[in-house]
Amino acid sequence: MTDDISASAGTPAPEATLAPQDTPNPAADDDPEALLRVDQVRKHFPIRRGVFFKRQVGAVKAVDGVSFTLRRGDTLGLVGESGCGKSTIGRVITKLHEPTAGSIRFDGRELAHLNVSQMRPIRRDIQMIFQDPFSSLNPRHTIGTIVGAPFKIQGTKTEHGIKAEVQALLERVGLNPEHYNRYPHEFSGGQRQRIGVARAIALRPKLIVCDEPVSALDVSIQAQVVNLLEDLQSEYDLAYIFVAHDLSVVRHISDRVAVMYLGKLMELAERDVLYGAPLHPYTHALMSAVPTPDPAKEAKRPRILLKGDLPSPINPPPGCVFHTRCPKYRDQLSESDQERCRTVVPPFELKAAGHFAACHFPEVRRDIVAPDATNVAVSAATATPPPSAD
Repeated sequence: MTDDISASAGTPAPEATLAPQDTPNPAADDDPEALLRVDQVRKHFPIRRGVFFKRQVGAVKAVDGVSFTLRRGDTLGLVGESGCGKSTIGRVITKLHEPTAGSIRFDGRELAHLNVSQMRPIRRDIQMIFQDPFSSLNPRHTIGTIVGAPFKIQGTKTEHGIKAEVQALLERVGLNPEHYNRYPHEFSGGQRQRIGVARAIALRPKLIVCDEPVSALDVSIQAQVVNLLEDLQSEYDLAYIFVAHDLSVVRHISDRVAVMYLGKLMELAERDVLYGAPLHPYTHALMSAVPTPDPAKEAKRPRILLKGDLPSPINPPPGCVFHTRCPKYRDQLSESDQERCRTVVPPFELKAAGHFAACHFPEVRRDIVAPDATNVAVSAATATPPPSAD
């Protein structure tokens, strides 16, 4: 793997410049323990114009060729800027949005082309926790009705009745069972999110998509909700897709972490490897923004600032979509290497054991990782050269 990373700057551009989503991706390999396998999934929202005869004049490429696998009982963290497609891929997996292309295999069954009626029995195994704990709860329904809805929709019988089951769920997530007849507006934000968690685990699903479940909560409440999710995962052997902006929260809860940018995956690796030995320039910028509690050590870490705004997903840049903001492209690469970044789409491929990245010139940056991850970086990337002094 040493040559793949360190010698890539001198290799000629490949003959074909097709986007990597046109071929099967190794990140969605046939892992026998995989619960979920996402392969080259795209979600393009059409842009239409016209009064009487609406015609499509373009598309918003919200998700553009994403591939990964998720094992039973594991957590995959999805991080990236606002508008990169994190929440959209979660909604596509749960079939709240229909995928434009690609394959979604859940527990051995293909979901991409299932209609609403075919998806209904599968939804008991795939649930979602939404970002806004208030708008995701019907203000006209009591908490008992909201949490009990999955049992009625799926026709599930309970041993002691739905009310007793709902009250047990409320108690399990840290709420008073006597709140059964209260309405959402009578609860705080943290309590409403616990109600959403209770609804999600009601039918004992195998997979829960957590769409920024703690971003709207205070820090102290965030910790409580994250600890609750971890306890429930251990108790029910749940698999999570955890979407978040807070890299510290993602590091705490995730087993693997995927970095998204403009609808594409930039990097995917085990948590400690990605936080200790990031390869992609975009991941470098994200990691450099994570503060450390030691002011002396924080002062020695370089801060990588990305210039410019996120490009439009309607017309993403050619070649590597990150090259318009990439500090390495701007400051370090030769003219020929820059041409390669502008014209050739970097394949999302294996760069080291279990470590995927979509970059022509990946590089381990140990100077930007958190101090407690330095040892991980050295052990996880011993084959890669250290960064230059500048």
